[in-house]
Amino acid sequence: MTLLDDLLADLTVEGDRLWAAVAGLDADGWATPTPAAGWTVATQIAHLAWTDEVATVAATDQDAWEAIVLDAVADPMGYVDAQALEVARLAPEALLARWGAARDGLRAALRDHPARERMPWFGPPMSPASMATARFMETWAHALDVYAALGVDPEPTDRIRHVAHLGVRTRDFAFGVHALEPPAGEFRTDLVAPSGDQWSWGPEDAAQTVTGSAWDFCLLVTQRVHRDDTDLVATGADAERWLTIAQAFAGPAGEGRPPR
Repeated sequence: MTLLDDLLADLTVEGDRLWAAVAGLDADGWATPTPAAGWTVATQIAHLAWTDEVATVAATDQDAWEAIVLDAVADPMGYVDAQALEVARLAPEALLARWGAARDGLRAALRDHPARERMPWFGPPMSPASMATARFMETWAHALDVYAALGVDPEPTDRIRHVAHLGVRTRDFAFGVHALEPPAGEFRTDLVAPSGDQWSWGPEDAAQTVTGSAWDFCLLVTQRVHRDDTDLVATGADAERWLTIAQAFAGPAGEGRPPR
């Protein structure tokens, strides 16, 4: 299997797990508020469906993508949320069907896209593998909000390595969206996976380091937890600053979550 095959397989499993959690909900269940202010279970699924659709457009239709960008430029801070809220108006059966079609369409588009050819996005252009990683990250993160709303305790798995990798790779992006100069040197990031394995990025002799739970790190870079509520340990002022602004998703700086 190729890297893309592995990514799409993990994306499918993560999406299937979320699908199983919402497929049997009644209208009240879909209207359950989630930890994201103003977003219900339906809004979370609508966001995933819309973003999968837009990612498919980015991979397959340049003209349609440019039209989406023009719409987004008119409301850069609210455009994506507005799309999620609009799609969430669908009846539950229609919303679930739309998300299912979007998932299938995205997988097909990424498999058919030339592996070395980047596609446009709201952040930096992406290869098919990078886009699959980003879609995994968002599916996992938004699923956490749905599980919290429904009282479901998700089982941590080593599939979150994709999120951790993206979190490390987006360090400089996180500084940039806060109008800060990225640190000159690499950090060393050592994380303990749910399985107990050790995951590491960066040079062993780096002056600044981040260590701790991979689960907490992934929650942090998707802004599902406050810095103070993690077990992460930063050595160095820049590393500590990173943990207060980390953001693995494209777009403006997120608001994060309040401390518990």
